[in-house]
Amino acid sequence: MRFIKAMLLVALLGTQLLTAREQVNINLSNLAIDDFIKLIAKVTEKNILVNHKINGTVNLVTSTPVYDDEVMGILISVLETKGFTLVQNGSIYEVVRSTEAAKANVHVIDPGKRAWGSIMVTQAIPVRGENVDVVAAKVRYLISKTAKLMTMKESNTMLVTDYPANIETIKRVVNDITGTATQTMRIVPVQHADVKQLHAQIVEIAKTLFNPKVETDTVTVLFNKDITSLILIGNRANIEELETIVAKLDKEQNLEEEVQIFNLKNSDAKNVLASLTEIVSKQTYADPTMKPNISANEEINSIILVGNPSVIKGLRHIIEELDKEKYQVYVQARIVEINNNDSETVGIKYGLEGGIANSSGLYTFAGNFGGSSIALSQTVAGYIAQDLIDALGPIDQILSLGAALDFLQTEGASRTVSNPSILCVNNQESSIYVGKTISVQTGSSVSTGAVTTNSYKREDIGLTLKIKPRVSSNEKVTLDVEAVLENVIGSDANDQPITTKQNVVTQSILRHGESIIIGGLVKTYESNDVSKVPLLSNIPVVGNLFTHRSVEEQQDNLLVILTPYVIDQSAKLSQLQRQLGELGRIQQEYNREVFPKVEAQGQEANGEAPQQQAPLDVIQPKSGRF
Repeated sequence: MRFIKAMLLVALLGTQLLTAREQVNINLSNLAIDDFIKLIAKVTEKNILVNHKINGTVNLVTSTPVYDDEVMGILISVLETKGFTLVQNGSIYEVVRSTEAAKANVHVIDPGKRAWGSIMVTQAIPVRGENVDVVAAKVRYLISKTAKLMTMKESNTMLVTDYPANIETIKRVVNDITGTATQTMRIVPVQHADVKQLHAQIVEIAKTLFNPKVETDTVTVLFNKDITSLILIGNRANIEELETIVAKLDKEQNLEEEVQIFNLKNSDAKNVLASLTEIVSKQTYADPTMKPNISANEEINSIILVGNPSVIKGLRHIIEELDKEKYQVYVQARIVEINNNDSETVGIKYGLEGGIANSSGLYTFAGNFGGSSIALSQTVAGYIAQDLIDALGPIDQILSLGAALDFLQTEGASRTVSNPSILCVNNQESSIYVGKTISVQTGSSVSTGAVTTNSYKREDIGLTLKIKPRVSSNEKVTLDVEAVLENVIGSDANDQPITTKQNVVTQSILRHGESIIIGGLVKTYESNDVSKVPLLSNIPVVGNLFTHRSVEEQQDNLLVILTPYVIDQSAKLSQLQRQLGELGRIQQEYNREVFPKVEAQGQEANGEAPQQQAPLDVIQPKSGRF
């Protein structure tokens, strides 16, 4: 029965072959593969060599007609299911294993030609604009299970052995992948804009418009100063888009309308430029042309802005704030050296408290000169007007502290080293140096003639005072203070000076006109005293019996007294100096009245009869704080 069916099929196909390409209906049921090969060879009039035993049957049911020249493809499909395929060798078609088909001299299709038919062929597929290994990895899944694909990096080409239909599919996919990767170069002349600045803008725009992670989308932007042009390299569509943007940005600017020069009155142009540049660099502009150009002219201390008027308007407000008049702090310093032994003696002599010259002790000592028991004459009280109190702050404390220091100096217990004043700009460090320069030997050398040459260096020895104010309001200021005291205390065996160094670093928050005392800079030494009986002490041998020698340890305390005055306008500096001059005159009058009263109190405390003094008009000061 199976033989009869096959013969009917042969008769049917033979009839159709007499005409041109025809359609036939094929129905096969349980036909052995060997018989199916014989049938196809007969129908196609092809010589098919079978060297392998192929088991199995074929079942083929068609609901629509197939062309008679497609039966070879049906045979190959049947063979593929069994791990075999056909290769052509001249007029012979040989059945070979699919895994060995690439080695069986398959037909080679010229590059660029269309692969057709049903038999495996080999074709070289060139890859342009992309790495061949990358493309091969992407299309490898398209080849058949037994096909072969290799790459040749030298020519950027894929070599594929597969069925024609698969090869054509691979070629279409490769063309789609590499078609958008075609690189184009354009040279775009720049007529008006600065080519370097425009280049930077276009680079940023390209990064925003095109995904930098997609290689085919990226555009390389270069510039050439010699021809004043931009060079764009990338795919055509992206280059054309950037060309349009370049044309819009490359317009002549109207500098007369967009240039403004700001003459600074209080700030340094270099510092303002740094602040503005930092602000502008952190801004994002939707239109790169809106970004202003900022420069400084240090010769005229000015800021020059070039840009859109609306942007310059915003920067103008920033410049005005940065150029506001700076706070200044006028610091009065009084550097006093107090002998602790002498000051204590003065305290005991006059019944005053706090004779030791540390910061708290000195304030206690100063309290004796501003207590409520000390009354002022109408003359002194009349000086202390309310406007002076408002301008200088707590005048009662200033007068009492000044009187205490002056009284100690009058009694020989203190010595004023210096009374410097310094005007500091807010947040800027200023320094005061009081001292001398000495020579210190650093080495010596002996020449061939036995001549010794010494080398020296100059060293500053004294008091260095560094002050950095930070104003928080018109009434308060923070002082960062560093005081360094260096002294020469003697010399060594080589006659080189022996020096000491003491350092104090502190920070204080003070009110306008309030004083701070920086202590702790102490110098300790021995004092040799010799007392003699006149005439008798000069007698040889026995004169020593009438001479007394004593060694006493002395201690000098160096105090730095600072009083800051906050100045918010430069015009107020001369007014402040005039008010401080008035305060000096009040201090002298105050001392003339207070010193006799302190001495009188000391005499009463020691049981002595006080000396008669001229009567004084006694009233309380207008400030009410003494």
